[in-house]
Amino acid sequence: MRNPGKRIRTSLSLSQNDLATKAGIHLQSLGKIERGMTTKLNSKSQRGLARALQVPSEYLDAVIRGVPMSATDVLKFCPDCWTPGTTLEEIWLLPRSQFCFLCGTALRNNCAKCNEPITSLKFRFCPYCGFPYKASISSESQVQPL
Repeated sequence: MRNPGKRIRTSLSLSQNDLATKAGIHLQSLGKIERGMTTKLNSKSQRGLARALQVPSEYLDAVIRGVPMSATDVLKFCPDCWTPGTTLEEIWLLPRSQFCFLCGTALRNNCAKCNEPITSLKFRFCPYCGFPYKASISSESQVQPL
């Protein structure tokens, strides 16, 4: 089975060198991580990789240790503050974060239309139903004047 970290890296069209640079870690360290030769990351490397891959740091920790993640460990973002195509605020990804620290809006971790968990923000819409992550159900149902 392919390493999930490598799969995410390639889906983001990043080379190992690009990811290592973005994450602020050594290229050799990234190679060891992807080959499964590392079972523990220091907090700086874990935060850097999580930020660069746009995944929760807990996900990386679970992948490296080889333990499954629960369905609740998914990406979270503020529907008001997040701009599609940008990286997520690190504080949104913390397990205890429930509200945006900037505006106080509840963080979203599932699709507003079909309620499926958000596992990647590579695309700007839900892969299950095609609904845009930034849109709300109420804005979709509003009729625009002619």
